[in-house]
Formats: sequence, structure tokens, C-alpha cells
Amino acid sequence: MTYYNIHHPTAMPGHLLDEYLAKGWYRMQQTIFTTDIITQKELLIPVFWIRLLLDKYVATKISRKIIERNNDCIITITKGSIRPEAEALYQLYKASINFDVSETIHDYLIGENNFNIYNTYCIEIRHQQALIAVGFFDEGDNSVAGILNFFHPAFKNRSLGKYLMLLKIEYALRQGKKFYYPGYLSTAITKFDYKLFPGKEATEVYIATKKQWVPWLSITAAQLESLLFANESEE
Repeated sequence: MTYYNIHHPTAMPGHLLDEYLAKGWYRMQQTIFTTDIITQKELLIPVFWIRLLLDKYVATKISRKIIERNNDCIITITKGSIRPEAEALYQLYKASINFDVSETIHDYLIGENNFNIYNTYCIEIRHQQALIAVGFFDEGDNSVAGILNFFHPAFKNRSLGKYLMLLKIEYALRQGKKFYYPGYLSTAITKFDYKLFPGKEATEVYIATKKQWVPWLSITAAQLESLLFANESEE
């Protein structure tokens, strides 16, 4: 079992990001890390990394409805610079949620550094010229990793967090990528289950003890935890 193994690379070319993601690692500011356990309210929570196989992805009925609901918006995708307008929106979003996030976008993406080693892009969603949602993602040679999404609380009924995920998946498909990585979920809490909404049939989960990806629908939560904790007891 791994509890926050962190690397501090000085560069992150696309092929290296692909390699890290394929081994269950993920960006944290300008580092990259992996873990099997997180803590919440002094409890240890098992987590498991997932990815979407883009050649098996088919937009669900719910996904198509979200896209249709937002077809009056203007979408732009640019290199991932942090604009003051996005920062102002982030502060509105942060004030509306009941969980902890970084103080600023810069803190979330860059931390104490003054540069970005990742190939980061930014998606902006505008409604009647007003910026209502922003998402950041990193691009590898054959993958895209979703990093941060936030939106104006007044537009919550548009499912903008999920819409940003769908836009990142659409971008990855257009670029001929193989994988979309949304991060981890947990067998103990449902907080991260939204990451499965694009399609469980096309989702894989990483078995760290076996160093392999398996179809999400082929394994139960109890089996995932058994593999994780069995390895711990053997050590």
C-alpha cells in the first residue's frame, strides 16, 4: 500500500506524462504523485485510479442531454495561462462550496513555482459573453488528464462540471488520444463517483498490487479492497 509517493520532475514531456498516468500517478501542482489511501476526518479511505478508454467511449443519453443543455454557450480552448477573469470566477466558486480547495488557481496548478512543466490547456465556457465555467487539463502524447474544473454557482443547474469533462473527452478524441484520466475514486465514499458518469463500460481501474488495468465492471468494490489490503498484510 502506498501513502503519497511524490516525484519532483523538472520537465514533463508528453511521453513521460503518459508513463506516469499509466502507472496510477497524477499531477499535484508541479509535482506528480500516487497513493492508495487518503485521509478524511482522521479516517483512512482507500482510493483507486481510473481511466476512460476512448476507443470504447460512446456518449450516454445523460451526456447528450448535458451537451444539448449547454449548446447556447461559446467554448474556447487555449494554452493554460491563468487569466484574472478565471481567477475571479474561481473565487466565486470557492465561496459556494463546502469542501476545502486551494486559495487560488495558481496555488492549485503551480504552487510555489513560477513555471509550469506540464502541457496544460484551459477550456472557457461563456454564456452571453459572461465566463461561467473553466476547466484545466494536461495533454500527453496519447492521453489527456483532467486537472481542475470550476463554475459560477448561479449556473449550477447546467451540470457544468460534467460538461467540462465531456469537453475534455471530445478534445482528446479529436486529437486521437487513447486515454482520458479523471483521477481516482473510492470504494468507501461516493464523493468521487461522478468521474464514472461518462461511461462505466469504457472505464478501467488500476490494480496497483498487480500493476495492471482491468475493466471497471469486471471487479467489485470488495475485490478491489481485498487486493489492496491483502498486499498490506503480506508485507
